[in-house]
Order: sequence, then C-alpha cells, then structure tokens
Amino acid sequence: MTLPVLSKENIQLNQKVETKENAIKMTGELLVARGYVQPSYIDKMLEREELTSTYMGNFVAIPHGTEEGKQSVNESGIAIIQVPEGVEFGTGNVVKLLIGIAGKEDEHLDILSQIAIVCSEEENVEKIVAATSAEEILELFEGVN
Repeated sequence: MTLPVLSKENIQLNQKVETKENAIKMTGELLVARGYVQPSYIDKMLEREELTSTYMGNFVAIPHGTEEGKQSVNESGIAIIQVPEGVEFGTGNVVKLLIGIAGKEDEHLDILSQIAIVCSEEENVEKIVAATSAEEILELFEGVN
C-alpha cells in the first residue's frame, strides 16, 4: 500500500522546539514514524543543514536529506510541524513552519515546487501557522499529491 504524500497524520500542531537541530530531528522523526524514511535519513537531514540552510524565508524551513540520503527514503512524503513561538534557524531567521520532505528519485523536486507555490504567499504561511486543525493545513496543500 502506498502512503499518501501528505495526510493529517503527517501534521503536528503547536509544537515547541528550542534549537534548529531539534527542529530538524523532530521533523525527521515524524517522517520515520509515518514510514516514509529509515532513521538514517535524519542524519542526512542534519548534514544537509550544515551544507546549506534549509531556511526559505517567510518563517518557513524545508529540512530534507542530502543526495546520499535518498537511499534511506522508502516513499515520498511530507511532514509539517507548526511552531507558533518560532525557532531560530541562524541569526535572525525565525521559523514557525517546518516542512520536512523525503522524495524518491526526482519526486522531491515536484514536492518542493508545490510547497514553494503555497509558501510563497505570506498569507498562506500565516494561515498555516495560525491553523488550529490539520484539516485546515491540508486544505491549503490540496494541490500537493
């Protein structure tokens, strides 16, 4: 059975996280728990962050693994973690929305472009950060599959 790329079980609301490393681990652990990736993918997500920040602006970070990390991906998926109080991703960069992605082959590029479309509008990001249910967030990502 194929997992949906995004479902309400992949969304965590009102999380508190102290550090960017913990934020990335939390995002990776959700991908692991849902069966999208093997635990080794989390190390590749942390490695990616050391190479180049996954902070995208607009209070959004998109943690994902390195190229070698693809070997640890079982299925393409997205994990969304809402951090209303924010977590610092480098000097002055506050993240309130973590979108962890795992993509098989080149599927991550399609997933990234869909996320970029939704998150390029500040209004959408504000709605996601203020959402009180996973369903509200799912509606904004309806086109992502």
